[in-house]
Amino acid sequence: MAAKRDYYEVLGVGKTASQEEIKKAYRKLAKESHPDLHPNDKAAEERFKEINEANEVLSDPDKRARYDQFGMEGPQMGGAGGFGGFGFDPSQMGGFESIFDQLFGGGMGGARSRNAPQPGNDLRFNLRISFEEAAFGAKKSFEFTRNENCDVCHGSGARPGTQPVTCQTCGGTGQVRSGGGFMVTVRPCHVCGGTGKVIKEPCTSCGGSGHQRHKRTANVNIPAGIDDGQVIVMGGQGEPGRNGGPSGDLQIVITVAPHKLFRRDGINLYLDMPISFAQAALGAELDIPTLEGSVKQRIPEGTQTDTTFRIKGRGVPRLRTSLKGDLVVTVRVEVPRRLNDRQKELLRQFDEAGGKEGEKQKSFKEKVKDIFQ
Repeated sequence: MAAKRDYYEVLGVGKTASQEEIKKAYRKLAKESHPDLHPNDKAAEERFKEINEANEVLSDPDKRARYDQFGMEGPQMGGAGGFGGFGFDPSQMGGFESIFDQLFGGGMGGARSRNAPQPGNDLRFNLRISFEEAAFGAKKSFEFTRNENCDVCHGSGARPGTQPVTCQTCGGTGQVRSGGGFMVTVRPCHVCGGTGKVIKEPCTSCGGSGHQRHKRTANVNIPAGIDDGQVIVMGGQGEPGRNGGPSGDLQIVITVAPHKLFRRDGINLYLDMPISFAQAALGAELDIPTLEGSVKQRIPEGTQTDTTFRIKGRGVPRLRTSLKGDLVVTVRVEVPRRLNDRQKELLRQFDEAGGKEGEKQKSFKEKVKDIFQ
């Protein structure tokens, strides 16, 4: 028979380790080597036994003191045999099962949590609105479908006049255990599905599910300034909770349709506005479109293409505030593609009058001249 390893070595702690350090090391190693995670693995099973034996001794101050003094062959304690005389008894593992109930979600606590009040499922609905509705706000109505408690059995799933009964297979715990000692396996009950209850006479209206699909209409206020992708939450409008828990929420995901003229970035709007060569050269008073009608904007003589003008307060409201963004207008000077004879003659006269080169053209030519001289 192979000699047993030192208990401190088994848990990977030093001989001066605190009880908290021993407990932490034990939980980590026991979780890694638990038989449920390594089915039919004899090496993992032996490792699991070794870890528990070491913890049984080192977690008990008296046993640990005797082990430190006498080693593996110390005098028996408590009259129990085996495992070097330290009285480790695999059949007395109730405390250890409780630990693994926490680590793996098993045990009575898991069944109680399944039968405790639980909130219903949240629902999501994609709502498409216009650019103007997002900017100014709106009232919208839409239809959606959700599960609701059955009108006949009121969510119990049982025929009226009857009630679900305690599952005889699991005794109402919702779990079935197999094995014994440190080899306990906990699984949801295959009869009741983990609820601890069995419906003997299902409701004929819902087939025993306790729920029915219903189409509902929701009315929602769209706040001014909402943006694409933002979510409005209608509390309690989702699916009903279980075991008396609260209903879930209805999450409305907003999709904003694009605008023919404007682009949006946050609370600011952006507009590209074409102007003629004459307007750019001579200056002009432009009618600038906004979401609330047109406004006048004077542009100076010699305005270049891609010049921007900012019109204060003509953007989009910041959500749930009175602050509004700006409208940023970028002018684009259009060069006519087709000219009649009169227009061509006037442009030739303009060139002859000294309008051939602008400042940028002159600067460009000077740079070219410097390079090639």
